[in-house]
Amino acid sequence: MKNIQREDIKLISRHSNMTELEVERLLKENVYNNKEMWQKFLRLFFITLGVGFATAGIIFFFAYNWADLHKFAKIGMTEAFVIATTLIALLPKINQNTRNIILTGSAILVGALFAVFGQIYQTGANAYDFFLAWTLFIALWVIVSNFAPLWLLFIVLINTTFILYTQQIAKDWDELLIVTIIFCINVIILISSFLLQNLKKVSVIPMWFTHILALGCVVFASFGMMLVIFDNHEAFSILFTMLVLTAYALGIWHGLHSKSIFYLSVIAFSIIYISTAMLTNISNDAGMFLFVSLFVIASVTAVIITLINLQKKWKNEN
Repeated sequence: MKNIQREDIKLISRHSNMTELEVERLLKENVYNNKEMWQKFLRLFFITLGVGFATAGIIFFFAYNWADLHKFAKIGMTEAFVIATTLIALLPKINQNTRNIILTGSAILVGALFAVFGQIYQTGANAYDFFLAWTLFIALWVIVSNFAPLWLLFIVLINTTFILYTQQIAKDWDELLIVTIIFCINVIILISSFLLQNLKKVSVIPMWFTHILALGCVVFASFGMMLVIFDNHEAFSILFTMLVLTAYALGIWHGLHSKSIFYLSVIAFSIIYISTAMLTNISNDAGMFLFVSLFVIASVTAVIITLINLQKKWKNEN
């Protein structure tokens, strides 16, 4: 009776002679959250909220009192906050989740430290090397902690660093080439997370983490296909299209294999989005817009019906 859902219990109770007490017991054991689970959730929630507010308070403190603080006070106080939060995270009596949350706040303060340094000495706080330094200096914490929110911050910094590098240094790079590289980076990270989890090399990766990564990949794929359709990048169009088709085929296979509606839905809606762009690129007269509107309504309806039927089928199989 592991991983039994509320709907399963209702279905069993309808087609069996289970008593109300037995149904209630199953609900308490498998569906309802007990006192200990609520205490754990609230403890982690308030710790996360506290660390987040403390980090935001430190950042806003410097922003509000910037003109009144000496430059050495600005750097010294920021360094003191980073050192203090890191030392607190190393205390042996703190449990692993609390330690990782504090370490995530410390990683954010590292970015604040580089921002303060950049503003004082005008090194360019918005330049790509600011985000590059931030990424490199928290890399060890990310690897050691193996904490999903910290990994997500790390991946966002990698993407931001590369995008700013192409805007400020590699200005002559083709726009589709840039999107292709970013798309490949995120797809490789997503596939690696699945492989590491299947090979038991890491602990269980939260579903929300892989979903955010997959959504990011779909967004870059959709944007890249817009460039292929409207801007006619002949040099990389075929390559990028083949990469997107391969990634989407793997995503559909994974969605069917893992019985996940999420992957099937985001890929389906991305395909509808790309198809709509292709149709409008052929013609932009009133008749085409009417056809595109009908196409969107029909395709979205078909996707929703198909996904609902799939979900019902998977529930019956379970």
